[in-house]
Amino acid sequence: MSELEIQIAALSDKSLLLLDDDQALRTRLGRALESRGFQVTLAASLAEAMEALRQNLPAFAVLDMRLEDGNGLKIVEAIRDRRDDARIVMLTGYGAIATAVAAVKAGAVDYLQKPADADDVVKALLSSGEAPEPPENPMSADRVRWEHIQRVFELCDQNVSETARRLGMHRRTLQRILAKRAPR
Repeated sequence: MSELEIQIAALSDKSLLLLDDDQALRTRLGRALESRGFQVTLAASLAEAMEALRQNLPAFAVLDMRLEDGNGLKIVEAIRDRRDDARIVMLTGYGAIATAVAAVKAGAVDYLQKPADADDVVKALLSSGEAPEPPENPMSADRVRWEHIQRVFELCDQNVSETARRLGMHRRTLQRILAKRAPR
């Protein structure tokens, strides 16, 4: 039995809400978490998640950030309003520093980029709050620059002209950067 399995077995409340609009990911991750001892409730939208919260307030939650009908941060707030000890992990396919900060400020204990491995999700859910180990593959300088540009762009309500002015770059240069995918 691994250390994580021992920690899960020792929990008195193993209820977990898994919210993701990607059916394949939701099903696969839900099965993986169930096999690790959690009692998983699946939700595909904010409405389904709110209904699940009316039925049962989970001890754990794994929530997608961007959904078709809104933002997963609303569920973080709904859980935090009624259960302070809940452990919440945010998942997103759109990794940006600004959204990670927003998730943690709302009450999430961790923020993981998709596709996330079930073991990584469990580690994040059960982490004791101590500082994580430094990453084996830290972000490149190009990625840090891209993240900074994305954060300023979000803070400027996705206004290209205003973002370019604040960053001190030409608007067309910024548009070319925004049109590209994130560097590794």
